[in-house]
Order: sequence, then structure tokens, then C-alpha cells
Amino acid sequence: MQISSRFTLAVHIFACIEVFKDEYKVTSDFLAGSTNVNPVIVRKILGQLKAAGLVEVARGSGGAAIPKPLNEISFLDIYNAVECIGNGELFHFHENPNENCPVGKNIHAVLDDRLARVQKAMEDELSSITLEDVIGDARKLI
Repeated sequence: MQISSRFTLAVHIFACIEVFKDEYKVTSDFLAGSTNVNPVIVRKILGQLKAAGLVEVARGSGGAAIPKPLNEISFLDIYNAVECIGNGELFHFHENPNENCPVGKNIHAVLDDRLARVQKAMEDELSSITLEDVIGDARKLI
């Protein structure tokens, strides 16, 4: 299992917006230069973050901004904004296990609760980390 790079790209984008906000107009082209990712992908991620209310984006070359305090934006907020998980479920269960097989007919009973616990643990950990934590650490290294 691997979470897509959209999540880490989104965190990178937030760090750039915050670190460079007073020096540069932080546009998708600017962000693409830092992330080394196509500006189209950056714009898609910015669109997802905007839809979630986590960034403001001025049309044209207006740039991006973070509309609320960094300590109010958690990794879970970012994850939920950019990762496309169906029905809010981290694990996608394979379709139609064989009901005639003793394992197949019972696999949901065996795994569902465990997978829900794993997802809850991940969400709890993502909730405990904020942009303030990450950007504070990044500033120490810059």
C-alpha cells in the first residue's frame, strides 16, 4: 500500500506558500519550480485544497495564500483534501469474494474491524500533526 505523492506534494506546496509569501507571488509556476512537478499537477492539487477551504487562489497570476492559522490545518485535513479514497475508506476491499469458499464467505468478518482500526489509528496520527509543526521544522533547516 502506498499513499500517492499528492499528499506530500500538498504539504510541500503549503510550505512554499508560507515560507515565500512575503518575497514572491506564489503561483503554480513558482510551486512547480520548487516541487519539480508539472504546473498542471500543481494547479490540480491547489484546486483540491481550495475546494476544501485550505488555500485561497487568486485567478491568473495572483498567487496562493493560506487562509487560516497553520496550527488549524492538520495532515488529516490535507490528506482528506487530496487523496481520493472511496466512501472515506482507506482500504478498498476486493469485489465479490467467493461465497462458496469458506475463506471467501468469511473474509469480511475477519478483516473489516481490523482494517477499520488501522484506518482510525492512521487518521488519529494524521490529526496530531499540523502544518505549524512541519513548517516550523522546515524553517529551522532553511
